[in-house]
Amino acid sequence: MAAGALGLRTEDEIRREMSLRINLPAAVTEEIFDDMWAQYLGTADIELTDYLAGLRPRLRTGLLSNSFVGAREREETAYGFSGLVDDIVYSHEVGMAKPDPEIYRLACRRLDVDPTRTVFVDDAQIAVDGAAAVGMKTVLHHDTRSTIAQLDTLLA
Repeated sequence: MAAGALGLRTEDEIRREMSLRINLPAAVTEEIFDDMWAQYLGTADIELTDYLAGLRPRLRTGLLSNSFVGAREREETAYGFSGLVDDIVYSHEVGMAKPDPEIYRLACRRLDVDPTRTVFVDDAQIAVDGAAAVGMKTVLHHDTRSTIAQLDTLLA
């Protein structure tokens, strides 16, 4: 699975390998992947995504995701993220993942922003710590209202 998060294997290769390694019928492997994708995609936080969309065009915005091969297509179909932000960096497409400092720098380069003038939001402390290490201001997401309040303060 880690190979899928870094784009080292295709989803089909991972499905086949999983099926072989733990001797599962293809149908069971498909069910496991269907469940995995349902968990991965979850449901959109409409209040937070509306807030994010409202930051444009005043601010450059992006998504930085520790993802899995196939995530871009599934998220685009489910949520249309490409229309919500200026850029999306997926770990499986760039071969590195949070909290690697280089992935945060890459996201900033692609947005043409200085890390010290950037705010990063994540619900994982390790990812927030990684962003802070490259000079980003950070918000550890606990709930939508407090995240928006912290963003309003930082962006004022």
